[in-house]
Amino acid sequence: MVLREARRLARAERHLSLDQVGEEAEVATNGDGSSEWEGIRRYISALPQRQREAIFLRYFADLDYRTIARVLEVEPGTVSATLSAAHQTLRKRLEAKTR
Repeated sequence: MVLREARRLARAERHLSLDQVGEEAEVATNGDGSSEWEGIRRYISALPQRQREAIFLRYFADLDYRTIARVLEVEPGTVSATLSAAHQTLRKRLEAKTR
């Protein structure tokens, strides 16, 4: 059941427009009007597809590595490497933004 839900969420994420994500992000900022989420969304959307999917399944669907591996049809170690690469890219971009 968790696997089916994760796949459904992953499919829904692929079809979600950037504008729809922005509407949800405004709610998440508690109305402070912060544009910080906008930049993060852009950085995430620029990641390769597998990295975007892994980020979504880990942090938005709150799945563990083993479940993410089943959804993406990869080994758990690949999930770890994929998330690590995504984190590194996002970290570099965020650090460059603050300079």
